[in-house]
Amino acid sequence: MIEIIKTFFIGIFVGMANVIPGVSGGTLVVVFNIYDKFVNAITFNIKKLLKNCKFVVPILTGMLLGILLFSKLITILYRNCPDQTNFFFTGLLIGSIPLLVKYSFNKNSGETKSSTAKNTGIILCALTGLVLIIVFSVLQSRYGTAEKTISTLPQWTVPLAVKIFLGGILGAVAMIIPGISGSLIMLILGIYPIIMSSIPAMFVKDTALQALFLLLPNGVGVLIGLLAGAKLISILLKKVPNQTYAVILGLIVGSIYTMWPRVSNLTASKIVSYVLCLIFGIALSYLSTKFSGDEKSSS
Repeated sequence: MIEIIKTFFIGIFVGMANVIPGVSGGTLVVVFNIYDKFVNAITFNIKKLLKNCKFVVPILTGMLLGILLFSKLITILYRNCPDQTNFFFTGLLIGSIPLLVKYSFNKNSGETKSSTAKNTGIILCALTGLVLIIVFSVLQSRYGTAEKTISTLPQWTVPLAVKIFLGGILGAVAMIIPGISGSLIMLILGIYPIIMSSIPAMFVKDTALQALFLLLPNGVGVLIGLLAGAKLISILLKKVPNQTYAVILGLIVGSIYTMWPRVSNLTASKIVSYVLCLIFGIALSYLSTKFSGDEKSSS
């Protein structure tokens, strides 16, 4: 029961992260040391899905709740204390690096020692992840400041529903990749403002039905994207685990650079708040690793 509750709250954090363009929910899955378990449990195989229901149900329920309840709160935090919020997320990333380095250079079964060629390949994979994050950082700087809400919901049409559906698929696939923001993908595609405005509108009597029809294709697309993306990552982790984790390591290191706040007009109180948020994030990441047993799951 304790494990189920812990997984549920991790899901809430992941859901919160997924509503912010530029912040990756997949990164937090890595931070909380459940990445292997996540990509192996989310599958098209119904039998395997049911077998992992004690993990799948709480993580997905938590993610949904995090998106629904905190889509406004997390936006308020970024509006009122963006630097402190970013320092907290940066701390989470920093705390996960030692574990990712360990996974990247782990010896696989049958290996007595790592070869120079293998280590070189791992480093190149990490650099690939780093370059990929730089590319997405450029995209974020171009699209990330776009208006996040709209005053009037658009009328439902088949072309719009198809666009929202495809955006959900691409956003969910991106969400699984650490460092890549699914919300940013949807923002680039122009459907993020519709989704963010439809969530609160669903709880208003006059707009509930319209908002529901706008959200449904996105929800179906996200589900398909999660299943497809998780299957791909699961295959990579089985076939080339060291290289896959090396790419993830590069993505995480790049995310630290892009997320680190460029602060100005420093005061003593600001410095204290920044340091506390950073330390809290590092500690939370470190403790989550310890509570997870510091081991990769092979579920």
